[in-house]
Amino acid sequence: MIFPVSLFDHYVGIDYSGAQTAEASLKGIRAYSATASSEPEEVLPLPGQRKYWSRRTLASWLLEQLLGEAATIVGIDHAFSFPTAYYERHSLPNEWSSFLDDFQSHCPTDEPNTCVDFVRKGRCGCWSKVTGEPSWLRLTEKWTASAKSAFLFDVQGAVAKSTYAGLPWLRYLRQRLDCKVHFWPFDGWEVPQGRSVVAEVYPSLWMKRFAVQKRTSDQHAAYSVSAWLRRVAMDGSLFQFLHPALHQQERTTAETEGWILGVI
Repeated sequence: MIFPVSLFDHYVGIDYSGAQTAEASLKGIRAYSATASSEPEEVLPLPGQRKYWSRRTLASWLLEQLLGEAATIVGIDHAFSFPTAYYERHSLPNEWSSFLDDFQSHCPTDEPNTCVDFVRKGRCGCWSKVTGEPSWLRLTEKWTASAKSAFLFDVQGAVAKSTYAGLPWLRYLRQRLDCKVHFWPFDGWEVPQGRSVVAEVYPSLWMKRFAVQKRTSDQHAAYSVSAWLRRVAMDGSLFQFLHPALHQQERTTAETEGWILGVI
């Protein structure tokens, strides 16, 4: 049964950052939330916490939201998986939870005082176990005009560091949410009725559609995700984005590699 998309209560957009450690307060992490009756508004850390989100406090906040009764759809802007070539190189089964477990065991960027660069430089983890080629693209990235490889570091617009920092936090959420939340499309293209959703997004697809006003680039990225999710849910077109026109082999590939919501 297809989830009636108009019944989402909250539409959350996350602009992510892979800088520094999981405890660092990062200006580049932004969260916006909208409802059916309200435009996106920025969500800030609780009083008493630091000025900006850290990856750890953001994960805790998302967990709280997704454990609640309100049906929520969350868009996060980093890759949720890697190309099938990565699975082949590292002899991994084509199964997302196993991939997340293996990745975190070698790149534990959710642990205290740990960052992506520490793993890259051999100070912790095992970089050789989580590497890929900068030329490798997932099928969903090939379907866009500008999405970059998740293995392309240190260039403008790259999502590699965010991805390497964010994947262990997806595992954190998945382990604690059990079957309460649908991680799309890994849990299937069909979303069960009443289930909250977490999906990969690419804010650049939509940022020019919404007036920037006084928002920073990071704020506007998160705002645009929240606003787009709200719009397509309200007008009924979200259904087509949850079911991109893929041939069977492409669909099978995407069930391993993941898919960017909005790419059809």
